[in-house]
This record gives sequence, structure tokens and C-alpha cells, in this order.
Amino acid sequence: MLRVVVLSAHIAPESADRPDTCVVANFRDFERRTRVVQKEQDPIWNETLVWYLDAQPLDSSSYVTVELLDWISQGERSFGAASFSLASVAERPKVFITIKDQALRDSSLEATGNTITLKIAFTPFEVKPIQQPKKFECSKFVCCPVHAKDSEQEELVPRDRIGAGEIPLPTPKRDLGNKKQVFQVRVGIIECRQLQENNVKPVVKVSIADHVFRTRIRFGNNPFYDETFVQNFNEIPSQLFEEYITIQVMNSKALRADSLIGVFKIEIGLVYESPGHALIAKWLTLYHPTQLHTGLRGYVKVNLCVLGAGDRAPDAEKVAATEELENNILKSAVMPAARMITLQIYIYRAEDMPQMSEGIAYFRTLPEDLFGDYVDPSVEVNFAGRSLRTKVVYGDANPHWNQLMSFPMQLPSMCDLVKFTVLDGDQYGTSDILGTAFLSLSQISYTGAKVSDLSGFLPCFGPTFLTIYGSPSEFVSQGDPFAKQRLGSDDGVDYRGRILVEVNTNKEAIPNQTVESIPDEMVKRIERYLPRHQYGLCAVFYSATMLTNTKELIQFEVSIGNYGNTLDETCKPLPSTTQYSHAVYDGHRYYYLPWYDTKPMVAVSSFWEDVTYRIACFNTLQVVHGRLKRNLDALKAIRVATGPTTDVAWNRLQKELTEDCKKSFPALDMHTATVLDQQMQKLRTQLLQKIARAAISLRSTDPLQKLIAKAENWLNLIASIIPETQISLPDVVIWMLCDDTRVAYARVKPHKIMFSKAGPYAKGRLCGKTQTIFLKGAQSKGGYTPIPALLRVRMWLGRLADSAEWMKCCEGNIVVYAETYENQRKMHGIWGTKDLMDHPNFSDVTGQVSLPKDQFRLPNGWKWDGDWTVEPQRRLLLDTETNHTEVLEEVYENQIRKPGRTWKLATIPYSDMRGAPALAKGEMVCPSGWNVVEDWKVELNRAVDDAGWEYGVVIPPAEMPRAWIAAEKTYHTHRRRRWFRKRCRNLDSASREELMSTFLKLHSKKKADEEEVWEYASLYGWKFHLERRPNDVIRRRCWRRKLAPSVPSRVVPIFLLEGSLGMELQGLEKIKQRLTVKKQEEKVVEQTPSQNLLKMNTPLLFCVFKHPVYYQLRCYIYQARDLVGSGTKGSADPVAHVSFLHMSQCTKAISGTLHPCWDETLLFENILIYGDPRGTEQNPPVVALEFFDGPAGILAWGLRNMKNYNLLAISSPNLQIECGGDYIQTPPIKNLQENPNFLINVYLMKVYLPIDDDYAPPIELKVVDHREFGYKPVVGQATIRAVSQYFCDPWEEGKSHNLPTRAISKLKMKERLSKVIQKPWWWRVPKPQKKAKEKAEEEEEEEQVDWWSKYYVATGDLAKSGGHYLERGFDSVKVYSCELEEVPEFHGLQDFCQTFRLYRGKVVDESFEDPMVGGEFKGLFRIYPLPENPNVPPPPRQFQGLPENVAQLCLVRIYIIRAFNLQPKDRNGLCDPYIKIKLGKKKIGDREEYIPNTLQPIFGRTYELSCSIPVEKDLKISLFDFDIFPPDDLIGDTIIDLENRLMSHYGANCGLPQTYCVSGPSQWRDQVPPTELLANYAFLKNMPPPEISDNGSKAVFLGKAYQLSNLEPKMPSHGLLGPAKERMALHILHTCRLVPEHIETRTLYSSIQPGIEQGKVQMWVDVFPESLGEPGPPFDITPRNPKRYELRCIIWNTKDVDLEDTNIFGDRMSDIYVKGWLEGLEEEKQKTDIHYRSLTGDGNFNWRFIFTMDYMPMEQICILTKKQHFWSLDETMHKVPPKLIIQIWDNDKFSADDFLGILELNLTSMPPPAKRPQQCTVKMLLEDHGRASPSSPFRHRKQKRTSLFVQKNMRGWWPCIVWEDDKPRVSGKVEMTLELLTDKEAEERPAGKGRDEPNMNPFLKVPERPETSFLWFTAPLKSLRFVIWQKSKWKILIFFCIVLLFFLFCAFIYSAPGYLAMKLINPMKEIHFNRRPRKRKHKAKKKHT
Repeated sequence: MLRVVVLSAHIAPESADRPDTCVVANFRDFERRTRVVQKEQDPIWNETLVWYLDAQPLDSSSYVTVELLDWISQGERSFGAASFSLASVAERPKVFITIKDQALRDSSLEATGNTITLKIAFTPFEVKPIQQPKKFECSKFVCCPVHAKDSEQEELVPRDRIGAGEIPLPTPKRDLGNKKQVFQVRVGIIECRQLQENNVKPVVKVSIADHVFRTRIRFGNNPFYDETFVQNFNEIPSQLFEEYITIQVMNSKALRADSLIGVFKIEIGLVYESPGHALIAKWLTLYHPTQLHTGLRGYVKVNLCVLGAGDRAPDAEKVAATEELENNILKSAVMPAARMITLQIYIYRAEDMPQMSEGIAYFRTLPEDLFGDYVDPSVEVNFAGRSLRTKVVYGDANPHWNQLMSFPMQLPSMCDLVKFTVLDGDQYGTSDILGTAFLSLSQISYTGAKVSDLSGFLPCFGPTFLTIYGSPSEFVSQGDPFAKQRLGSDDGVDYRGRILVEVNTNKEAIPNQTVESIPDEMVKRIERYLPRHQYGLCAVFYSATMLTNTKELIQFEVSIGNYGNTLDETCKPLPSTTQYSHAVYDGHRYYYLPWYDTKPMVAVSSFWEDVTYRIACFNTLQVVHGRLKRNLDALKAIRVATGPTTDVAWNRLQKELTEDCKKSFPALDMHTATVLDQQMQKLRTQLLQKIARAAISLRSTDPLQKLIAKAENWLNLIASIIPETQISLPDVVIWMLCDDTRVAYARVKPHKIMFSKAGPYAKGRLCGKTQTIFLKGAQSKGGYTPIPALLRVRMWLGRLADSAEWMKCCEGNIVVYAETYENQRKMHGIWGTKDLMDHPNFSDVTGQVSLPKDQFRLPNGWKWDGDWTVEPQRRLLLDTETNHTEVLEEVYENQIRKPGRTWKLATIPYSDMRGAPALAKGEMVCPSGWNVVEDWKVELNRAVDDAGWEYGVVIPPAEMPRAWIAAEKTYHTHRRRRWFRKRCRNLDSASREELMSTFLKLHSKKKADEEEVWEYASLYGWKFHLERRPNDVIRRRCWRRKLAPSVPSRVVPIFLLEGSLGMELQGLEKIKQRLTVKKQEEKVVEQTPSQNLLKMNTPLLFCVFKHPVYYQLRCYIYQARDLVGSGTKGSADPVAHVSFLHMSQCTKAISGTLHPCWDETLLFENILIYGDPRGTEQNPPVVALEFFDGPAGILAWGLRNMKNYNLLAISSPNLQIECGGDYIQTPPIKNLQENPNFLINVYLMKVYLPIDDDYAPPIELKVVDHREFGYKPVVGQATIRAVSQYFCDPWEEGKSHNLPTRAISKLKMKERLSKVIQKPWWWRVPKPQKKAKEKAEEEEEEEQVDWWSKYYVATGDLAKSGGHYLERGFDSVKVYSCELEEVPEFHGLQDFCQTFRLYRGKVVDESFEDPMVGGEFKGLFRIYPLPENPNVPPPPRQFQGLPENVAQLCLVRIYIIRAFNLQPKDRNGLCDPYIKIKLGKKKIGDREEYIPNTLQPIFGRTYELSCSIPVEKDLKISLFDFDIFPPDDLIGDTIIDLENRLMSHYGANCGLPQTYCVSGPSQWRDQVPPTELLANYAFLKNMPPPEISDNGSKAVFLGKAYQLSNLEPKMPSHGLLGPAKERMALHILHTCRLVPEHIETRTLYSSIQPGIEQGKVQMWVDVFPESLGEPGPPFDITPRNPKRYELRCIIWNTKDVDLEDTNIFGDRMSDIYVKGWLEGLEEEKQKTDIHYRSLTGDGNFNWRFIFTMDYMPMEQICILTKKQHFWSLDETMHKVPPKLIIQIWDNDKFSADDFLGILELNLTSMPPPAKRPQQCTVKMLLEDHGRASPSSPFRHRKQKRTSLFVQKNMRGWWPCIVWEDDKPRVSGKVEMTLELLTDKEAEERPAGKGRDEPNMNPFLKVPERPETSFLWFTAPLKSLRFVIWQKSKWKILIFFCIVLLFFLFCAFIYSAPGYLAMKLINPMKEIHFNRRPRKRKHKAKKKHT
């Protein structure tokens, strides 16, 4: 990361005088810009510019360029630039290099006389700590630096400045639970640019998950939309974040198949993981999904935001708009710039597929083929939104597919997970999901980016098995409560098989996914990876506690895969289940299984691949990671950075880390090692060696933060290489079965319990150790889910060859038994085996499966150890009274009669409640150890007569009446009455533990008596008991026979107990017969499979301990906080319940509190724990703590907003305050409606608090309403938890808590106002007389300066401020991006008193408005210590000098400026907002003045209301959506507490302006002038009064002198300042940190979607007490109105237009015409006449376009009002840029016209036209034309653009372009004149459209078009002339020249001989001589004459 701190600059006076300057820095072609410093010759920024290098280090050639610019509204002027080499910076990382007064030079490298001062620092790229691999990683998606991290920027900011701003901290990231939550997704489409199509009408289609939205249709390649779409969700975060936001730009003119221009997809989770949960003003690159080779298809600018409850929506307007697209571009991961590869997934085969075609019912319908395959499996693979499916293999539980699936993939991949789904069913029909599995590409590949010198590798996996998990098979036909686990959204519960998978990557890309068969030679290749080894799994159950009350038999099952699963018939039976047990009450709440010294045990043997190497590496790295984390935590806990503690901690970390990194991994078997094994071994070895070298190089003397950062980096690097995906062993599953029904489960990872011979690091962390496991409920759904059971288990997993190691871990003696029960029935008083019905003589414990003793078969390798013996199972015989201290015995006395006869004893004289026979009450004997407390008596407290009888009638064949009544009737035949008595356990006789030990005969070797071996029951299915009762007719006894290994073996014998002990065939036949009989004769619920068919008799394994170890547990329970109330009362009677093993206790119940303080110690005595005490110390049992609802100086100011309770208003409430067991209460308020304040406001309560603040009890508030008849309900309560915030020193000068008294009479205020405010500021005329021209200019500027100028200056949009606002010295206003209460420096405006919400009932969340809020309490607390010595004077009382406790009449002014980011309410994605204000009972609404169809309304409205505070303190501002038929929809509202603003000492009722002005946009509007405000402030703060001179030039306050000349170095030119004395007082007030004149941004919320922002509104409120007089005049914030302009565009000529048509002679030609329109007014487009048959591309038109527009010059936008549809009721106002669109077309007669080119001109930023068409090129239209190359040290100035609104008139040539091959090309040139006129000027200079009248200004002649513009059949000679001459004129000329030359040559040849002969003979010579004398004679004669 590169940081450039721009400190200051100096500007020479000759360059400029006090300019507005900013600095632009350029590094690697990325610009960063500082803020604008206004009117400074020596500007100071002290601003940091940051560039993220993204792992690209600096080198010697790197440099940064800095340029100093002068900001002006028309452009930017440079003061010079400088380039700085970064070579020295790169050599000294993390060190700032200061460059002072660096001279700046211009583009000619000449010094400008200006200097700049900088600091530059470079931070090398380091691997960022990764706590967990994020699913949504922005760095993989964002190709350009889109945002900077706040934490990085704050490093250079001083700590005292952090948080001092007005903007609160952003919403902190919170952990999202796995439950449904409310989310809101916002997608704002702003505009598109450079769409790669011609003549398009683009529309944007937005898909948010499954919800589709569309924008309006626009025209052109650069459309502007500004539309927002909102969709609300109530989903689980993990599921919602998987959905996509899809943005498609489509051409509405094209056919549907060809309409797509480009698309962009992004996951919702990626947006949520972005800073602020939003991507603001980002340019998305569009691509065509099926034509990636075409490249970019354009850009779309969007705002994306995902908000949860309580999240703040970011302010999109705060993001600075930039012309540089690349700074905010998001590039899709599927673009061709990324590397495209092919992901190949080989699906070979599967095993152990579940047989689930008919649920579980198929077990009962298989007469012959018992073990057939009834599953049709196939595999579906999903990756990156694409899915492929293998073929279906019918009727095979172990199918072979052998198919290859290929997916196109780009690197880096945005999609990480590959999902495998196993289906059952036909490929084209309905298919059931059997189970799912996932594979993470990030865990099977390495990019190499985390460590620079380590090379990465592409995704690879296997071949190895991938385990499939889903719901248990027995639940599939019962509604499947495990559907989520089966579908893959939650972790699977049960093993559903394995699939053999291999993943590879091919560097050759493919266009689409494919499925093909795998060659046979590749299938044979994988066999070498699949050798099987036998594994052994053993588990000893130490305890099962915290069970619920259940009467069914309980057992546990342990399985790994299908091995040990009693429901699976494919594997041999194994001793995988424990013995059946009955749960016993623990004495307080839960139940437990009474195993004590005999612990049940299971042993499972299985066959799997050899994965010991992978598990050993995994466990080794986990140990290294764990040790480093412990040492790092110790290092972080050091508070003093330097000292011996740091040395010791660092040396320990360094030593252990170095040792761990140097340890080698186990040897890799290259024969079975996969490619991933080899790559991971190489990567792990190199990385650990690198970490070891880095650790050695550091010293403890280095800074502590540096050491911690390095260690965290190493920790995250090690964590990144830990995952091991090729562990093909399934998880170990523990099932809890109640009556053979699976009710709870737990999954244990095999690597945790796997044994390894590679060393202690390589074996599992819990291998051979006792661990605590919490079982999960099978059908739990949301809310509080009780724990089904708590197990303590010791488990071991390993190769059978290493099973001897298990015996070293086993603490007790292992015994193996075969077990059967002998059953007898009593008939006629004789016990025998007759009439047992369907129960066999010898059976299992359930009585279902026949197990004769003489037919048991021994497993291989085992023998009998002794004979059969009777062993009563006393643990199954513990009755329901066990561990109970009180028992209520009951018996019913029964009598019968015939109608009209007398009553007599019934056949069963005494029975229980159900009618079963029971002993007579006289025969019931009190058991030993019990005492009868109350003798037998008749129950009369129910519906019975005076004697306790109840009567009924028996309807045959029933034996007892179905209903009983209390009154006797003559037709009654039966009656009964209930006798009961109470007996209690004799606690003095023996303890509970002793009684249990005596009953179970623990550690006793005495054999049982003959009478003790039988167990009795009244009927089958009832619980057996040991003591015989008269009504018992069934008895049984347990026979056991011990087994022992026959031959010694290296393998532990318990792993060889495969198979059943016998009786499979006989048992199955009998079961089939019984099932058939039951189906035919009875309609009963069929038994589960384990009771019917698959029940195989397996041996029972136990681990017997000799002696226990007794422990004592002391549990100190002090207090609890923040408990959740139950019901509507809102409070609770909490009691703490502590469970530890088989014992539990509870504390006392404290009534009526949610923050109980028990201060109680629970003592657990004689806790029996079996096993080695050292192991118990290392892995102690857990202590389960549960909470149940069981049987300071104080300023109390008042109550507010108390809601009705039980439909009645709160009339006379009082307040109760409790803290630490002490409480006080206030007197009741007499009339809450008239005065809601308490009569007495200050109270003192003495409480005892702990020294440690963390243990301080909370303050509880309760409001009780005093109603008639003594009824006092609690109508509200609150809890103040952070008590430490109120600790204070009473002797310090306390804060003042009284209202500022602004004592001033109305008369004086009126006099002052009459003097100051004579005329409104807009009426005032400057006094100095000036020239008319200057006066006109000033009047124009005065007209432009308004309140909105002040607003736009405050928001930083100086271009919209108009005129020279700042130069004239006008004030600005503070704009807060949050509520005024949330500005940190004002402390929530609760400095006088705080507001506490009062709740009713159950409190869910206090972060947003809750329907259970019952009111508010206004008050404050001060906690301070009191002296223990009574002679020491007490500290002074707090809260002295309170204001008068009465209501005040106030005038409230509400200024509402605008709202933005509103949530749409109409179907068109917009809303029609209007304002509704409520203050007390007063309501104001502007329903008729709604603003139609907008989400960004500008209101600009002021409201005035009067109110009485505090009775009417809450100002509620609501925004509603106008509907034709009421009621209107609420958009959102916000509430302002006016009482806090009025009573706050920060002066929040009226903000202070920057200067004291008597008129103008900053006129003083408070009731009290600044001098009195300052005097009151000093009085309230006990400060000396200020001393201000009469002329106001000097002042002294708090010992500091002030000079007005220093505070106002330059007088503003507006001339509106007030008296100097008031101005001086105002300057001093600004130093007191009072609230300035401000605009606050308030968030709107709705009760329909609590916690979700519905939009924001900018506003402010002024509160004026009427007792202080009239306030100043209000501001006029009426919105600006646009001006009407007329644009005249004259199309003169076109040139070089593309020729699209061909005439009959084959010549290219075009019939040219020109279209034009203003953006947004496409329906008002105009076009010229047609220039026919242009053969040269030239056209002549002389045609005038006239467009009218409403333009706002200050904001540079056009205002359009038009209806969206013809059925729309209102016109929608659109703000669009003033853009002129010109298109050239070719006219066609019989087909659609051809588009030739387009020209788009932004009238505010136009490229200057070319004077000649030869200079007209495409570069004129490119925005980045003129930009310097990256290697240039200076940035060249961009091409200067002009505004037509400034220049008014332009003429020249502009190019029209088309897009070809993603590049623009000039397709024609057009000569135009553009003239802009105001409405008045247009009237003075009229002109008509085209060449229509009035054709003037200027006059347009009919164009003189060339003669080619004729029809050929009207002038055929001309046609031939132009056709022939045009095509062959040069040929004709050349031909005639050749002919002429030929004739000349021929003439020369013909005349040459004669000429030569004449030349030789010369016949004229003689003639010449003869004539010469004649001439002489003639001359002589003449002379003579």
C-alpha cells in the first residue's frame, strides 16, 4: 500500500490571488484527489491518499505524479506538477519520507514559482489474516481498486481526531444466525455507456433472486435511467446470499432471441460482504454469456445495497463522481480476460446406496427376495449454476456409472462449491433426493497468492470416495423432518452411501458442459487406489444424563457407514447397540441411565481404504495450529509491551513453533497417493519450513504489535493448509433409540478418534479419551430446543492391526454376554409357559424374538465361559419412585348396581385410574425407608358429590364408563371415588446414593436369592418390578452366559464378534407369520423394522469398573443478567438449574426480575465418577447451567408516551427504582395528561455495590399505575445494565442540568427586531451608486444567490451554488449525514436527562421500535461513593438548581428540504410522496401537493406549529405514498424529541450561523442576540462574564483575548453584517461547542419492516419558547424553478456518409436524411427532408430543428414533465442532462430505413466543432482524448470542452459514429449551427421549423443539390452522361490523348521525307538572291527622288 500525505502548498502571488485549490496525484494511471481548499494562498490539506498495490511491489522505476490545480466552475487550471521517484521509499518500507517545498513545473518543465510539501510511505503487501475462508471474496471479483478500507485510512489519523466528526461510525458487521431474517435488496440503475450496438432502444432487466424488474425504454448508446428497484426478503442469510442479482441490458427493438446486449451477475452475499453492505456508483462491465469472445459489450452504472435489520443505508451522494471509469469498474469473473479452463469430474461408481423406493414399507412386502436392490440411483453435479446428471442405473445399490462431466470454468473461480446430489428415480420423471455432498475447490487447489515464493496448483481430487449424507431411511415415508439435511441445506444426519469421484482440470477450455463415458483403461487404473483394510471402532458409554421424562426403553447405537446400523441388512450383525435401560429421575429435573459400575460398550469392525496418512497429517497440523494459537493468546494478553513477560511468552512461542514446523509428516505411499496428496505434502512442507525460518529471524525485542501481527499471519497460513478433503471414512454416528425409535443423534468426525502409529501428534485429539457429546434432537424446529441427552463416551478408531492400543486406553474389565429372558404366565395361580400368546418362552428383552438357550451359536474364535446363570437386571427394575422424596399414592374404590338396586362392591373392588386391578388401601404397606405423612382420605376437591363419588354408565363391550359425572342418576350403573395418601422418604435413614447402591448391589459379589431373580408385571408391555404384587400375571428372569476368546490373537477379540448368535431363520419365519396375522386381523400401527425383521441377537459388551472415585462439586451462582421475560408480564421468577452427571440442583427463585442475584453456593456431595482420576482431570464432565422462570443520586424527571394498558389509559403512575436489592419509589403523578413530570425530581438511594464494576448489579425501573380498587399493574419496566457509565466524583464541578434561562422581555425583543429587521433581505439595495452595467451584473448575481446556493455549497456541489457565493463572503451551513442526536460531540442531546424505554412482556430486541414498548422514562443517575466514617462530611448533593418543572408553550418551525432513497410503493418502482406532520394532537398534511413518480423528491417546504412541551414533545414526520383511493401507504417516519432539544445545553433548539447578518440567506433568526446568549452560557457554567468592548473590536473570555480583526481578516462584500459587538459574541460562542446552523439527515423507518431503512429526509427544526418573544423571519427554501430555453439546430450539410444502397448500375448511393431530438423527448424528434441518390456521401439540407427545454442553469440539468403511459394520471418529472442526439439515416421505400450514424452532444460539455470536414475525426468525441500515456511524468490537459449555455452559438463539423468490432468508426460528418435562446429572445427573433415561415434568423434557402439528384427516366441523356462520365472519365481522356498522339506521329512520318529533301535542295535560295538587287535599285531610285 502506498500512502501520500498531502500536507500543504504555496502559491506565488503572481500565479493567482487566493485561489480555490486541490491536489491530484497519479500513480500507475490511478488518480486520487484531495478536497478543495477555498481562498487560501498557502492551502493546508493534511490529507492522506492511498493506493492498494495488490501484491505488486514497488521497484526503482515506480514514481508518483502530483499536480496542483485551481478549481473553477468552468474547468481546472494547473499551477504546476512534480514527479517523485519511489525508489528510496521502496527501500525503507513503513517509514514516512518528507519532501518539503518541492518546486512545481509546467508542461514545458519551467518553474512556476509554486511549491508543495508531501509525505510518502510504502507498506509492503502482506497476507491478510483470514479467520475463516469467506464464501464471498471481493478481491476475486473486483479487478480495479474500488474502495479503500476505513481501518487502513485511520492508521495515520491522530486518535484524538477519530470520532470527532459529525458522521457516526458505519454499521458494524454482526454475526448472522441461521434463522429467517428481514433483508432489503436495493438495485439502482443510473446510466449505461458505450453499448456495443447501433441504433438501440435499451432497457435494463433486473433480476433479484426470482423477482424481475424492468426500467423504462431509452434511446441511444448512452442512456440515462436513474431508477431504483427494491425487494424485501424474509430468508435465512446463508440461503439468500447464494442468490444472484442479474442485470441484463437488452435492445427492445430486436427480436427476443437477439435482444441481449450484455449481462452482469453478482451474488447478493458479495454485496453484503462489501464495506457498508453496498457497492455505490460502480460501473459494471457487460458481457454476452454465449459470445465471450466478443469482449466488453458496454458499461452500466449501478448502486447495489443489501440491508438487514439495523443496518444503515450508505449515502450514495457522498461518493464523489469521477470521469475516470477505470477507478470504479467491476469486471465479471467470466470475462475472457480471465483464464478459461475445463473442470473435469469423473463419476465412477457408488456403494451402499439406500433402498428407499417405498420408504421403509418394502420390508413388509417382500415374500421371497428379502435382500433385493430397490433403488435406481443417479448423480447430479451442480457447479456455477450449471448441472449435469449421470445415467440412471436401475435396481442396483452399488451402481457403476463411469462417466465424465466437464464444466467450463475461469480462473480465479467465483464459484467455490461443487454439489453432488444422489437421486433415486427415472431421469425424466420425479426423483427423490437420497443425500448430498459438497466439494470446495479452494480446499483442493492453491492459488499461490498467499505466499509469493510458493507455486500453486489447479483443482485436483482423488480418485477417492465422497461420503453422502441425508435423512434416515425410516423417516422418508413419514413426512421427512430431515428434508433440509437431505437437500443439503443443513448437515446430513445419516450415512447414505459413497460415490467414487475424481476431479481434474484441463487447460483447454470448452464452450459448454458435456457428459461422456470414461474409457475402460481409465476405470482399471483406479483399482490401485482402492485396497481395503479392516478397522475397529469401540465406544464405552460412561454416562447418559439430562434425559427427559420417558417411560420407553432406551438404548444407543453406534455405526460407521452401514457397519453397526441395525436397520441395514447388507452388513453382518455387530454388537453396535447398548443394553436396554430405563431412565431414572435425578431428584430435581432430569433423568439419567443408571449404569454406575457396569458401563455398556459397543464394538464395530468395518472395511475402508487406508486414510491413516491423511488423518495423521490433518491431526498434526491441528496440533501445530492449536499450540500456536494458545501461545498467541498468551502474547496478546500481555498489557505491558516491554518486559520479561514478553520475552518469556515470545520465546516459548518461537521455540514450540520452530519445533512443530520442523517435524516431518508420515511417509507417503506413492503407489496409492493421489495427485492432491503429493501437492499438499509439498505445499505443507515448504510452508512450514518458511514459517520456521521467519520465526527464527524475529526477536523478542521487536515491537509487540509486530510480533502479534506476524504470529497471526502464521496462524492463518497454517489454518489454510489444514483442510483434508480425501478422508473417505464416513462419520461415526451415535443414535439414541427410545422403544426402537430414533429420537436424537450426534456425528463424530473420524479424525478426532483415529489412532496413528506416527506419534502422539498424529492421532486424534479425543482418541481413547472421554469426551462429552451433546445429542441433537431429531425434529427440532426453531426456538429453544432442549438437549435430548448428554453423553460421556470414550471412543477409539483404528486399524485392527493396532487394536492392542485400545486396551491401553480401556480403564475397566471387558465382559461379553449372551442374554435371553425366560417368560412365564400365571394361570389359575400356577406359573407356566402356557397361554403366552405370541410371546416365546425364551426371548429378548422386548419379548418379540425367540432366543432359546439351547440354540445359541458362538461367533468364530469365541467359546463359552461357564454355564447359563440367572442375573436379575436391577437397573431395569428401578421404579418411578426412585430418587423422589414425596409420593402421592392413590387407589379407586369401585361399586356397581343394577338400575333401581342398591350399590355393592364391584368385581374389581379397587383399581387404578385406568381400571386395572390394584390392592385395597388397607393392604398397601408403606415401603421401608418411607413414612406415611397423611393417612387415607377421600378426595373432594373435584367434580364429585359430598361423599367423593362420581357416577357413570357402562356401554358394552367396555368394562368401565367412558365419562363420569358428580350427580347420581337412576340409570347409573357404576360409581367410584378416589382415595389418596402422602408418604415421604425417610431422609435420616440413608442417603440417596446409599439407597441406590443397596438396591443395585453395587460392588457386591453376593449371588441373588431365588425370589430375587424373577421380575413381575401385570401385562406384557408394562414395566417390570422386582417385588411381586397380587395382580401380577407375567414374570420373567434374565439368563446370561459369558463368552471368552477361544484362541489368543493380536487383534482384540471384541472386534471379531461379527454375526448373530443365532436364530436368524427361525426368528424371521415367525416374524413373517405374526406380521401376516396382524395385517389380516388387526388394524394396528406396524412395528419398526428393528422390532420386526432385522433384529439380530448380538452379544452384549460391558466395561466393568471395580471401585468408583468420589468427588465433591461446589457451584457458586452469583447473578444473571439480561434474561428474557416470559408472557405478557415482561418479568420472570428466575431460578438457576445446575446439572452435573446424574445429579442436579437448583437455586432459590427470585420473583419479579430479569437480573437476579442469587449469591448462592450449590454443593454436590458423593459424586461417583468411574475411571482414572487423571483422565477425569484432563477431560472433566461438563457442568450444565440452565435458567428457568420458577414458582446513587437519581434524577426522576417524568414519564412520556405511556400507552394504554388493558384498554385503559395510564392515569396515576409512579416509578420504582431497584438496585442491588434496595429500592425507592416516587409519589404518583396526579394527572399524566396535563403534566407528565414527577412532583419530586431528586432522590438519594444508598446501595452496596461490588468493587469490580463488571459485577455491579443493574438498575431496574418499574412503572406502576394506581387504579381503582387497589389494582396496581406494572405498565412498563426497563433495565439499565451499563451502570459504570454513571460513576462520578461528587467533589468535581458537576455538569449543569438546568434549562438556559433566556430572560428577555417581549417589548425589548420587538424593539430590537424592529430596528434590525426593517425590510426582508431580498428587498435591500446596495447603497453605493455604480454604473449601469455593473449594477446589472450585481443584480443578476443577487438574483442567483438564494438559500439553495448555501445548501449546495455545504454539500460540496459548488457548480450549483451560482454566482460567486463564497467569494462574496456568504455563510455555509453544516450538513450532517445522520440525525443530530447521533452526532458524537452532542451526546445524543441527553446531557440534561436521558430517555429510557419502558417495555412490557418479552423484549426481543431494543435496536429498533418494538410493539411491546409501553412508554419512556426521563431521568438521569449519578453513582458516587459515600464515606464510611460518619465524622467525614458527606459529598454535595447532585442535580442542584433544576429548572421549573412546568410545561412551556413553544413555536416549532420545520424545514423539510428533500428526501432520497425512498422505498418504492407503486408497481412502476416509484412512489408519490407527500408529507404529513404530527405534533401532539395537531396534524398537518400536504396530500394534495404530492410529488408524483419519484424516489428523490425535493420538497423545500416550511411548516410552523405551536405546542406545549413536554406534553407534546414528539414531532413525528411521516412520508406517505399518494393513492387515488385511500388509505395511502406509509413510506416511513421519523420522530424528534423536542424536549431534549429545548433542554440540552448544546443549544440544539436553534443552531448558530457562522456570521451575524441582519438580512440575507444567513440572517439571524434566534430570539436572543449573541451577546445575551454568551452571557447566559457563562452564568450557567459558573464562568466569569465576557468582557466585550462597546465597538466590538476586542473581547476577553476565560482569560483569553479576542480581536475582531483576527476573527474577520477580510470583510465580506455582501454588506449584510450586523453590529460588531454581536459578531464578536457570536465568534466566541462558536468556541463553546454549541450546535451550529445545520441540516440533519434523518432515516425513515416503518413498523411493517422494523429496522430496515425506508429512505432518508434532510431537514432541520427550530424551537422557540413563546415566553422569549417572536423569533426572526423564516428562511425561504422553495425549490428553484427552471428557465425555458429554445435550441435551434440548423443542419447545413453532410459529408462522407456511408453509402448503403446500390442502384441498377451497381453504384453505391444513399438517400440521406437527418433525425434529431433532445434526450428524454424522443417522441418529439424531428427530421430533415431527403437528399436522394447521394453518390458521394454528401448531402445538402439547410434545415432547422427547434427544440424547447426547461433548463436549470445552476444545476445543469433539464426538467422534463411527461406521462409515462397514456393511462397515467400524473406527469412525471425527470432530470436529465441536456443532450442533443443527431442521427443520419438512409431512406428506403419498401423496407425499414437503414441507420448510418449517431452523434450525441452534451450541451454543457461539448467538443468544439471542426472548421473543415477533414479535421472531423472520432477523437473529438472520446472523453479521454488528450490523456497522457502512463509513462509520461506530466499529465497533459484534456481536450477543452465548452458549454453552449455560455457560448450561445456554435457552427462547424461534428462526426457521426457507428460501432464495429467493439470500436467506434466515423460513418459520416454533419455541419450544424447550434444556437441557444432564452424564451424572451426566441420571441424577439422568431424562426420556423425546417424552412417553414417565419423563415428568418437566418433565412434558409432551398439547397442547391448536385445534378445527380434526378430521376433517370426523366433525363436519360443526363443519366448516361453522369453514369458513363462518372465511371470512365479518366479512361476517356486518356484514350483521346493517345489517339491525338497517334495522329501526330503519323503526320510526322508522312511529312518528314519532304521536309528533309527541301532542306537538302533548298530551292528558295536562288529566288532569294535574285530579288536582292531589285531592292537596291528601288532604294536608289527613291533616294534620287
